[in-house]
Amino acid sequence: MTLDQTVVFCIIVFAMVMFIWNRIRYDVVGLMALLVGVLSGVVPSDHAFAGFGHPAVITVAAVLVISKALQNSGLVDQLVALLAGSRGSPTLQVAAGSTIAAALSTVMNNVGALALMLPVALRNAYEAGRSPSLVLIPLSFASLLGGLVTLIGTPPNIVISGYRESQIGKPFAMFDFAPVGLAVAIAGLVYLITIGWRLLPERILIEDDDTDQFHVERYTLESNVPAASPLVGMRVRELEVMFEREVSVLAIIRKGIRRLAPRAIEKIRADDILILQGDPGLIAPLADDVQLGALGHQVEGDKDLMSEDVEVIEAIVLPNSPIEGKSMRQYRIHDRLGINLLAVARHGRQPTARLKNIRFKTGDVLLFQGETAIMAEALKTLGCLRLADRVISEPVIASNIWMPTGIFAGAIAAAAFGLISVPVAFVGAVLLMVLSNTISLNEVYASIEWPVILLLATLIPVGEALQTTGGTGLIADALLGATVGMPMWTIVAMILVVSMWMSDFVHNTPTAILMAPIAMGIASGLNANPDTFLMAAAVGAASPYLTPIGHQSNTLVMGPGGYRFQDYALVGLPLQVVIALVGVPMILWVWPPV
Repeated sequence: MTLDQTVVFCIIVFAMVMFIWNRIRYDVVGLMALLVGVLSGVVPSDHAFAGFGHPAVITVAAVLVISKALQNSGLVDQLVALLAGSRGSPTLQVAAGSTIAAALSTVMNNVGALALMLPVALRNAYEAGRSPSLVLIPLSFASLLGGLVTLIGTPPNIVISGYRESQIGKPFAMFDFAPVGLAVAIAGLVYLITIGWRLLPERILIEDDDTDQFHVERYTLESNVPAASPLVGMRVRELEVMFEREVSVLAIIRKGIRRLAPRAIEKIRADDILILQGDPGLIAPLADDVQLGALGHQVEGDKDLMSEDVEVIEAIVLPNSPIEGKSMRQYRIHDRLGINLLAVARHGRQPTARLKNIRFKTGDVLLFQGETAIMAEALKTLGCLRLADRVISEPVIASNIWMPTGIFAGAIAAAAFGLISVPVAFVGAVLLMVLSNTISLNEVYASIEWPVILLLATLIPVGEALQTTGGTGLIADALLGATVGMPMWTIVAMILVVSMWMSDFVHNTPTAILMAPIAMGIASGLNANPDTFLMAAAVGAASPYLTPIGHQSNTLVMGPGGYRFQDYALVGLPLQVVIALVGVPMILWVWPPV
């Protein structure tokens, strides 16, 4: 093994360990790996940022924008309206929700498709008195299964296609993944609908009040402000700062009128009654210290905190949210946006740490109170998805639906018939959508998941270094040596399973970047059709079902479903067996090795 090969292997092992450790965000890890590669000389400095112009990166960015445009059009709202009558039984709800999620993810970003379906699934579960834990993991897994069907359905397919183009001169076409991907997706959906959801425990019991994620009444108390109190004349913001933002002012009752969600600049007056939110054990001594007066009655639930103009809602922290990794104190939610954070739930339970010190994570469920008029914009700024009822409040204009749908269909057709390449077709579609006012420029930039783009752009040169230094040849030779005398199907299965398990703990995109040259090296060593092994790597890399960290969709449902780490393996391991049993023979049939 040469020095350059040793360095590349060390960089890759370091990156994988960091991905699994999950303490530093994956895009930062990718940037660290790239810079180490450049400084060590295994990645040429003039090629360090070539990944930003790679076709895979351009295609992923365009798909994210198109997904947002389709969401804006109202087409998705029309599709999810079909779920209204599916809450009769868990089997029917899983079947309807999973099928639509899978269908959407064939042409949309996986996380985007799941985010659209998540509020609908929760609403149907709550109204049916059913634990959401029975339906959310199947919904997440279905969104991943649908991505297997098309080139743009999931980043691993785009990465594998781009690698094929760099080696053979021709990428996979739009629907080259469909024969294998569709068979695997159908088999996976049948398993989820018939068996998968039955393996899940009821983590959140809707009918049991003791298991609700939030008990606002335990954290909310009323207290009067005497005329002699030092709080008189103090602004709401100053009061919250005095309590180190551990206590929020949810309402001020003044002369019998309840003023909900008071603004940060609102002044406190004598004889006001304050509704304070926080741990009662903290509020009581703090209240005594500032002579708030006697604590009043406990607020009964969140209905006392709502009105026609003020609402209390649940929202989930989305991947790459600006508040991810930050606490309430650091982000100053009330000061910036004028809404109150009442509580945080993680994995279906409230953390024991003080509210101000909790650092938000993807999948956390947050309880907010604020004015209805500003809530939607506040959630957008925070990068959170509302989990309340999702209804179609305004009629959808047909032209709003058909314009983006027609543009997108035209781009797919142009790419499928080979008129232009996929990246050019999709960038052209984005341009037409902007010119037709289907999506604004601000939405274009906001809809792109820049951490994913950065991850792709930084790891592509590292993956190329693995090949140029001969590292992929070493790995391929080792794998071939371990499978001497074995039938071809075992080698294909090995690549699929290794890719699958690696994606469970790393991320599907880095897995595809690393496994593509290894698959090509094995094909070269066997003098076989490289497409056989590239397709196995693609299916495996896009199938992370054992853990909540393998894909953002899995992380997203963890909080609302109250899931534990092992719940994913309980349903995901049999699903991966199904994928291997169906995928390997389909790959050998559609893409024969010889």
